[in-house]
Amino acid sequence: MISSSTIVFLTGAYVSHACWDQWQSFFQEKGYNTMAPPWPGKDADTETLRRRHPDKHLSAVTMDDVVNHYTSIIQKLPEKPILIGHSFGGLFTQVLLNRGYAAGAVAIHAVPPQGVFPYELNFLKSNLPTLGFFSSLDKTYLMPFKKWQFSFTNGMSLEQQKKGYEQLVIPESKRAARGGLTKAAYVDFSKPHPPLLLLAGTDDQCIPEHLCRRVHKSYRDRNSVTEYVVNKRNHFVLGLPGWQKDAQFIYNWLQTH
Repeated sequence: MISSSTIVFLTGAYVSHACWDQWQSFFQEKGYNTMAPPWPGKDADTETLRRRHPDKHLSAVTMDDVVNHYTSIIQKLPEKPILIGHSFGGLFTQVLLNRGYAAGAVAIHAVPPQGVFPYELNFLKSNLPTLGFFSSLDKTYLMPFKKWQFSFTNGMSLEQQKKGYEQLVIPESKRAARGGLTKAAYVDFSKPHPPLLLLAGTDDQCIPEHLCRRVHKSYRDRNSVTEYVVNKRNHFVLGLPGWQKDAQFIYNWLQTH
C-alpha cells in the first residue's frame, strides 16, 4: 500500500477544477485527505472565468507557472501526496513524480511528456487551436461547444454534452498549453520512480489510446511499477456515468502498490 493519506488532484486544460468535486468526496469517504487546487488565474467559478475571457492575466500563465504552483502547494504538505491527474494534469503528475514530489501517481488519459511527439490525428484536431500557432498568445482560448463534443464528450447524449460544457468549460492559456512541447514537460523515463498507473480510453479523441500506449512504452526502469490499463472511455472520463468504477479501481490499485 502506498504510504500516504493525502491526494492532490491535478486538473487538465479547458475545464474547471470542479471536475474533481465528486472524486474528492469519493476518496474522502475512503479516509483520504484531498485537495484539487486550481491553476494560477483559474481560482474562480466557471461563470466568472468565462466573463473574463479573453483574459490577459490567464493568458500570461505558462506551464512552468502551473508546475511551480503545484510544487509550492505540495511542499507545504506534511507528507508526500498521491498525485492523480487528468489530461494536462496527467502530464503535471508525471513531471512532479519524476522530480520526487509524490508517493505514487495516477495519470488519467494524460498529455505526453516532452519527447513523445503527439502525431495522432485526433489529438491534433482536438488541441491545435489552443497551442496558439495561428492566433495571439495574449488572448485565452475558450473551447467551442462543437469542439467539446468531438474532443471530450463524443458518444454521449446532447443533454449530457451541454450540461458538462456549461458546468466545466473555461478559458485556457495558450502559453501553458504550448509548454507541453518544451523542457517544462521533461520526464526522465529511465529514472526509478514510485508506483505509477497510466489509464487510457479506447474512445478518447483528445488523448488517443495509441498516444498513451507510446508514453507507457517510454518508461524504461524495470524495477519501478509502471502499470497501463485501457478501458472504453472518452476524454470526459471523470464525469461519465459510472465514473465510480474508475475511482474504485484506482482506490484498489493504491491499496495494493
